[in-house]
Amino acid sequence: MQGNKLESIHEMTPLPIDFYQKPTLELAKALLGCLLIKETPEGGASGFIVETEAYIGPEDRAAHSFMNRRTKRTEAMFSEAGTIYTYVMHTHTLVNVVSEGAGKPEAILIRAVEPYSGIHLMQERRGRTELRSLTSGPGKLTKALGITMADYGNNFTVPPLYIASGIQPGSISSGPRIGIQNSGEAKDYPWRFWITGNPFLSR
Repeated sequence: MQGNKLESIHEMTPLPIDFYQKPTLELAKALLGCLLIKETPEGGASGFIVETEAYIGPEDRAAHSFMNRRTKRTEAMFSEAGTIYTYVMHTHTLVNVVSEGAGKPEAILIRAVEPYSGIHLMQERRGRTELRSLTSGPGKLTKALGITMADYGNNFTVPPLYIASGIQPGSISSGPRIGIQNSGEAKDYPWRFWITGNPFLSR
């Protein structure tokens, strides 16, 4: 997708709130190809979303909000669609897009992005130069883009962390989600989506 040049991220307009107001599985696919942008004092960085995972709230054993669990950590999941839900796992911050409506705690994990702008900044943050491994995982991409727990509860419709239109994927694949082996039948749900053949996917 790198060959398709967009305007500067400083000229990008965040997607409107109604973009997020669609069923979770539909939104998980719609996010593919969109541009995830983070502005920081050090500069801006962005990447095309190439892999997502959907978590369907109370009925999904793999979701943090299974059985409507409402805790300090999951509170953002009960907010309106488009809310930013970040949490820490194994010292890594992970970023999710809250979906559905207020009180219906569903969310989409952004698993991988394809670096687009601010690449030198991403390389500094990650301490590596090889493009393919910079953002090929949910913890890698947050570190590269500068996404932190300070973004928790904000909305993707406004800076500093926001999502803008990007590129239309040629083909989308789906399969089971990753790293949720202890979630019963939910481990087999085909709720992970990715741009077919993209080299920046997570392992």
